[in-house]
Amino acid sequence: MSQQVPVIVLKEDTERTRGRDAQRNNIMAATVIAEAVRSALGPKGSDKMLVDSFGDITVSNDGATILKEMDVAHPAAKMVIEVSKTVDAEVGDGTTTAAVLTGDLLKHAETLLDQKIHPTTIISGYRKAAERALEVIDEVAEKIDPEDPSYKKILIDAAKVAMSSKFVATSRDKLSKVVVDAVMSISKDRAQEEIDLDDVPRQKQEGMAVDKTELVRGLVLDKEVVHPSMPKKIAGAKIVLLEAPLEITKTEFDAKISISDPTSMQSFLDEEERMLKEMVQKIIDSGANVLIAQKGIDDVAQHYLAKNGILAVRRIKKSDVERLHKTTGAAIVSKVQNLTSADLGTAKIVEQRTVGDDKMLFIEGTPKSSVVTILVRGGTDHIVDEVDRALNDALYVVKDIVVHPYITYGGGALAGEIAKQLRDYASTLEGREQYAVNAFADAMEELPSTLAENAGLDPIDIIVSLRAAHTEGNVTFGLDIDKGKVGDMKKIRVIESALVNRQIVMSAAEAAQMILKIDDVISSKGGGMPSPGGDDMPDSDDD
Repeated sequence: MSQQVPVIVLKEDTERTRGRDAQRNNIMAATVIAEAVRSALGPKGSDKMLVDSFGDITVSNDGATILKEMDVAHPAAKMVIEVSKTVDAEVGDGTTTAAVLTGDLLKHAETLLDQKIHPTTIISGYRKAAERALEVIDEVAEKIDPEDPSYKKILIDAAKVAMSSKFVATSRDKLSKVVVDAVMSISKDRAQEEIDLDDVPRQKQEGMAVDKTELVRGLVLDKEVVHPSMPKKIAGAKIVLLEAPLEITKTEFDAKISISDPTSMQSFLDEEERMLKEMVQKIIDSGANVLIAQKGIDDVAQHYLAKNGILAVRRIKKSDVERLHKTTGAAIVSKVQNLTSADLGTAKIVEQRTVGDDKMLFIEGTPKSSVVTILVRGGTDHIVDEVDRALNDALYVVKDIVVHPYITYGGGALAGEIAKQLRDYASTLEGREQYAVNAFADAMEELPSTLAENAGLDPIDIIVSLRAAHTEGNVTFGLDIDKGKVGDMKKIRVIESALVNRQIVMSAAEAAQMILKIDDVISSKGGGMPSPGGDDMPDSDDD
């Protein structure tokens, strides 16, 4: 008789989970991540404190920030985090909603799996439900006209809603105006290619209240004038933008200079000084009175620049160099010897001002006003960081509406309408797919339910009222958090971007489908360093 020999395919330390166990583990990991951020959803959401391995603290209720800071090991949990990152990268807001919706879709899918409905059927139903949900968003979205007198107010309201769940909610009236003014100033004709949020840098500075956050029409550089004798303010600035160092560069190869007597040493130093003086003279001859250098400026050069009344800063970021080129019209000069007056940029004022404990350079009144800076203020570093995150979300939401001028209404109004329409759609389907479509509708209703729960309201009462309102055709009805009941979101101006909601549904549905499709998880534990003195240490070679 032939003896059967076991065939080992996988490494000894490989773990493998198959079938229902693999699906259960993946769904559990994904829903745990969703539950971690669920309490942060909505205007009454809580904040999370995250402490990293170095002891650095982050306090936030921004979904993308929370998930990014979490040190997660499970691959399915990482996929939910990727959903949040994708939504953040594409539309800048809705990250918490996307993570929560992904978890809810998987949680309801698990109930169907327990009822012996095949994953392929659930995936097919979810795909159809997502397509129908996107159609519903397009149907209920309202187009806004940039020429409408209320256009700016709509953008301000949308910015307020984006910041309503953040720490800065009490200052959102002031901050929303700053955000809208910033986006409007860089989107002159509101064409898509005109809007680049890199043109709205944010300069963070602790000190003073959040309300003191302001929009500067120009650039703010976190740099101070290099020499105390230089002027601190130049009106009618003519700016040189230099990407080369204003120094005597060393050779790239080793060289020896033989000096036999003290006079040779002096002449060598004099020659260095003469070369630096020539460089500065070239700047003076061009008619410049402001020098902004990407790299270093030699002490001797600083002295001569100060002597000639030229304001200079050094070691600024490459991104700031490009912004200055765009906004002042200054050419980026790579060699001082090639500098001419045609390379100069202009600004009405270049001034060093004290902001908090630091000195910063303000460049205002430039020919192209398409670059603005938001000076972010707050009492502590953690507050400033959270204000910055809130502003980032609001900037993206306003930009999304300018680019794709369609709005929907929040407070669970859109989720309630999608749920109602999906249930109507499910009744037209045959077979078990309708169970999956209904599960998708239930997952959508978990969003207003979570909003109610986080606000201390009874989620069951709210969902019953919401369903009744939408059955009667009140498409814009959602949860009025302040009154604690269902109301018209259009009247209380809870405005959201249709583009953000489309992205949330697409990303969450795709992630849920991908995780449901997995029925085999093979994880290798290898690749780590062998333990010192362990059996798996390589033999020493004495040769």
